[in-house]
Parts: sequence; C-alpha cells; structure tokens
Amino acid sequence: MLRDKDIRDGLCDYLEEKYGKIRFFDELTMGKSRADIVMVTKDGLFGVEIKSDADTYQRIERQVKDYDRFFDYNIVAVGTTHAAHIREHVPEHWGVITVELVDGILDFYEYRSPKSSPKVRLANQMHFLWKSEMRHIQDKYDLYKYSDKSRAYIRKYLMEKIPAEELKSCLIEELFEREYNQ
Repeated sequence: MLRDKDIRDGLCDYLEEKYGKIRFFDELTMGKSRADIVMVTKDGLFGVEIKSDADTYQRIERQVKDYDRFFDYNIVAVGTTHAAHIREHVPEHWGVITVELVDGILDFYEYRSPKSSPKVRLANQMHFLWKSEMRHIQDKYDLYKYSDKSRAYIRKYLMEKIPAEELKSCLIEELFEREYNQ
C-alpha cells in the first residue's frame, strides 16, 4: 500500500522530467484547503493533490473547489486503490496520474493531461506572494511603496496598477525566485 510520503518524491521527479523547469512548494494553504504540492512553471501554477492508497475522498469536494480557484491547472496523483474511481470525483479539466509499485519501483502513468481551470482568479493567486515579493514588483514598476499598508491593500493596489498578464508573469517570477532564508 503506497502512502503520500512514498509517492511525493517520485512524483516530483516525474513532473520535473515532464514539465522541465519547475519550482515546487509543499503544503501551501489556499482557501479552506491545503495543496499537497504547488508546482510553478513558466505556463502557470499547478495544484497537485495526492490521494494515496491510504486516503479517502472525504475532503475532495472542498479541495476541488479551492484548487480550481487558485491554480491554472490541477493534477491528482492516485495510488492503485483510487485509479478506477478518481474520475468520478474530479472535473474533466483535472489531470490524472496513476502510480503503482512495480518490482520495487514507482511507475507513473498520465491517464489524463490537465486543462486550464475555468474558475482560477489572479486575485486568489496573489495571496501566495509575501509582502517582500510584492515590494519587488512595486520596485520593478516604480510604484509607490505603502510601508504601513496590509498585504491585502498592496495586492489590490498592484492589481489596479499593473495589467493582469504582466502581473501574472511577475507572480510566477517571484515564486521561482523565492528565498526561504529571508
């Protein structure tokens, strides 16, 4: 029986091989859920949910709603016990990857490629940025720095001042460059 910890590292290796340059974040909170893995690529933000053989579908409905609002693309990676039924629990635009242990080696199979989420909003994705990262964007566009304002205020300010497509590029760039030792 495969558990989350058994799947996670191999899945990241598989995704990196498939998508190229990637930045991974583990266990990021979005909405009322927590994404197992957030994958940042040049094309956008991917939410990755792992349903190991030990997991249930108890929270999947809430998770699907949150993932769809925060990520451009979503993928669910499932162990063999969920492979036959996962499509009943996630929308058609979600990617599905199955994983099983074959001769002691994890074997990943992409059953369905992810398509863009129809409900994703840049305003939600902006919640992933730290205040220091938003300041980098303000510097880049020579915008006024509100040192006494909240993250919510600065997010709104950036969304008013910078075209959405440019702001999305900045968001991706900041997440790629994030330093945890600050």
